[in-house]
Amino acid sequence: MDSKTRLLAKAVTWQVSGFITMMLIGFLFTGSVAAGGGIAIVGCIVGFIAYFIHEIAWAKVAWGRVLVPAATRFHMGTKT
Repeated sequence: MDSKTRLLAKAVTWQVSGFITMMLIGFLFTGSVAAGGGIAIVGCIVGFIAYFIHEIAWAKVAWGRVLVPAATRFHMGTKT
């Protein structure tokens, strides 16, 4: 299990790489850095909202979950 700091770092680097990719794709299609940046910003916002809704939906699905006893979680280095 990753620490919260590691999860945050992964989320930020993923978002930055996605933003750069979307900006490049937008630029290639439009020839404009401003339009490519606008497309990337909108893509990031919409992607964040879609991911949030996706996570809420999956939180309600029990399929595939493995319950780990509290004592085991503590010994694995986490205190959740």
